[in-house]
Amino acid sequence: MPAIQALADAYPQAELVMIGSPGHAALLGCRPSPVDTVLALPRSAVSAEPGEPAKRRLLERARPVDVAVQLHDGGTWSNGFVQRLQARLSVGARAPDAGALDRTVPYDTRQHDVFRVLEIAGLAGAEPTVLRPRVAVTDQDLAEGSAALAGLPEPVLTVHPGGTDPRRRWPVERFAEVAVAAADGGTGIAIVGSADERQLVRELATACRDRLPRTAHDTVRPLAGVLSGAGLTGVLARSEVLLANDSGPRHLADAVGTPTVSVYWAANLINAGPLGRDRHRVHVSTAARCPLCDVEYAGFDGTGCEHDGSVVASVSAREVLPDVIDLLPTKEKNR
Repeated sequence: MPAIQALADAYPQAELVMIGSPGHAALLGCRPSPVDTVLALPRSAVSAEPGEPAKRRLLERARPVDVAVQLHDGGTWSNGFVQRLQARLSVGARAPDAGALDRTVPYDTRQHDVFRVLEIAGLAGAEPTVLRPRVAVTDQDLAEGSAALAGLPEPVLTVHPGGTDPRRRWPVERFAEVAVAAADGGTGIAIVGSADERQLVRELATACRDRLPRTAHDTVRPLAGVLSGAGLTGVLARSEVLLANDSGPRHLADAVGTPTVSVYWAANLINAGPLGRDRHRVHVSTAARCPLCDVEYAGFDGTGCEHDGSVVASVSAREVLPDVIDLLPTKEKNR
C-alpha cells in the first residue's frame, strides 16, 4: 500500500487500476483506498500462456495503460504479463530470469518489500508519502467482527497458526501454550484461518481446550473458513493482539492498527518483517538446516529438500508469551 499511495499522491488525476488476486478485489473493493478499480486475475492464469482466455480478457479490460508498475516480486512471471499491457512506460523489479521493462531495479530478496516497492514507484516519478501499510476499517468490518467475537471474554487475543509455507509455521503446541496462558488470565481466544486451514485451526482449538478446564472451553473460538474479508478485517480490528506467523493476517492486522506478536524465519524478517517494535514484536529463528534430514537450505528462499518440518520450532513459548501479555492492555476499544 505505501507504493500505491505514493502513485496516487503523485498522479491524483489518474485512474489507478490494480491487477491482483481475488483476495485483493474482496479486500479493496468494499472500502476507501487509493485504488479505483481492482481487476482480479485467477491464480491459474498467472503462469498461463499469453492467449489463455482469462488472461486475454483481463488484458483487454486493462488497456489502454499509460504507466504499468510491476510490484510482484522479481517479475519472473509478471514482467512478461506487464509487457503485454503495452504501456507507454513500464517499471518494476527484475530478477535474472525475468523479462525486461522500461525501467527496473535489481530484485534482491534481502531488501524489505516496502522499500523495494517504494523504489519501484520512484521509477515512475512517485516519491514516498507513507511508510507503513494502512487499510481503512469500515462499519461493515466492525459489525462482522463484533458478531464473530460476540460472547468471548475481553480482551481478545486472535491467533493465526497458518501460513503459505508449512516450514515457516510455529508448531501448534507452542501457539496453544501461549494462548492458554493468556486465557488463564481472562483473555478470549479467537483462532482464524482460511478454509484450507480448517484442520490446523481445529488442531489448535483442541490443543487449547485440552489444557483448559471444561468450563473455559467456550473462551476458545475457531473461526477458520467462516469469515469474509470484511469479517477477518473486523476481527483483527476488534482484537487487542494478533499472534501469528509471517502471514497475510499478520500484515493485515498491522495495516488496521492492531498490535502483533509474530514468529519469523530470519530470511523473511529481512524482507517482510514489521517496521516498528513498539506495537509489533518479533521472535526469530536462524535455523539453516532441515530439522528432518539436516540438509542445508540452498539459497535465500529456503529451498533445499522436500520436507515440511518447521524451521521456526526453536522459538520457545516462554520467549513469546511476555510480549503477548505486555501488548494485551495497550489498545482500548469499544466493542
